[in-house]
Amino acid sequence: MGENVRAHVIISGRVQGVAFRADTRWAAQRIGVFGWVRNRRDGSVEAVIEGEKPRVEEMLAWCRKGSALARVDDVKIEWAPYTGEFTQFVITF
Repeated sequence: MGENVRAHVIISGRVQGVAFRADTRWAAQRIGVFGWVRNRRDGSVEAVIEGEKPRVEEMLAWCRKGSALARVDDVKIEWAPYTGEFTQFVITF
């Protein structure tokens, strides 16, 4: 088993109104990471992603590309200590 990590991510661009959160949840479930995703008032999307480091890095690569209708301009990543608090990946508000 690999090292577990936590990434706090802010994704900016055309990421609201394009099913970005739903596609992020689908990708997270497929990749096997846990956490949450939500829209922010400034038009960006925020997520916390936890899991094994290679899986989190795969999810971050997905975030940089985004969903089919999205246009990702920037992804800011802040690494934090792994907590293990999540058992699934959800859309939150």
